Amino acid sequence: MRQRGSQYWDWADCQLNSRCHDEKLSNGAEIDVQVRLSREGVTQAFIGIYADNGRMLYEEYHDARESETMTQAMLWCVGRARTLATGHASSGPWSIASLHKVI
Repeated sequence: MRQRGSQYWDWADCQLNSRCHDEKLSNGAEIDVQVRLSREGVTQAFIGIYADNGRMLYEEYHDARESETMTQAMLWCVGRARTLATGHASSGPWSIASLHKVI
């Protein structure tokens, strides 16, 4: 069970439809990326990084990914989450094929 931090709860709104990407990295970290459209039609995003025991390591959210679709925001956020979780820049650019699980 993930231990969510204040960034997640500030961002969360169960009434908005969102897309999610969860991934377990080779170093044991788990990333959780969520994108959605606000009530005003603005693309928003959340990035969470968690230890294998569910402990929160890092969270951030973006209220406005200007001029990006949900897919573009998802790709950027997954790349950022992977980079933050591994401590180094990963190969890119990201593509839809690089996402293991998009719900």
